[in-house]
Amino acid sequence: MEELLKMNLFEKEEWIRIKAEEFEDATAEEVVKLAVDTFPNITFACSFGAEDVVLVDILQKIRPSADIFYLDTDFHFKETYDTRDQMAAKYGIEFVRVSPKLTPLEQVEAHGEALWTVDANQCCNIRKVEPLTRILSQYDAWITGIRRDQAPTRANAKKVEYDAKFGLVKFNPLASWTSEDVWNYIRQNNVLYNPLHDKNYPSVGCEYCTRPVMPGEDPRAGRWSGNDKTECGLHK
Repeated sequence: MEELLKMNLFEKEEWIRIKAEEFEDATAEEVVKLAVDTFPNITFACSFGAEDVVLVDILQKIRPSADIFYLDTDFHFKETYDTRDQMAAKYGIEFVRVSPKLTPLEQVEAHGEALWTVDANQCCNIRKVEPLTRILSQYDAWITGIRRDQAPTRANAKKVEYDAKFGLVKFNPLASWTSEDVWNYIRQNNVLYNPLHDKNYPSVGCEYCTRPVMPGEDPRAGRWSGNDKTECGLHK
């Protein structure tokens, strides 16, 4: 670990390239083990969606002491907060809560009512991107639940990659998984999940910017519906 941190950017990127190739066909558990063994100062970003509850379960089996945080935008569905509380009780986890600098009221005073309807990108920057940047500055690496088939913007995600946006090594253990793989794991391991997934919410974000997905629609069509926005800015 110390040797890796002493590497210059070129050397570190070469290490990442080699590990990405080496672990392309590895299991999610093997990628998680590589992540936590290589980087003791690592964190997992949890949204309490289907992919992330899978990774919480895997982490608890491999490194239960690993830090897990969530971005509390103040605008999550009640079901999302309930899922958080139920998982905390089941695993004995204290999820790290990361909040925006502005309260909802302060955001209204600074930017007007319902900013997400006027400038969704700015709202995401305030309530997600800035808090994420702040928390990740404390770590050497992070783990995410993104999958390649979720969106075109994620199609080239590696299981191990360099996150230039945050200057960290990024691990995506489920990158090659399908939605079916996720749900098979949830069923086989009796993992708690957000009940909104049973109500046509394949992807769950903030309450004001997420709607149910209709038959035949893209799984992420319910996020920022009516807007050409497809990512909140957390992932390149």
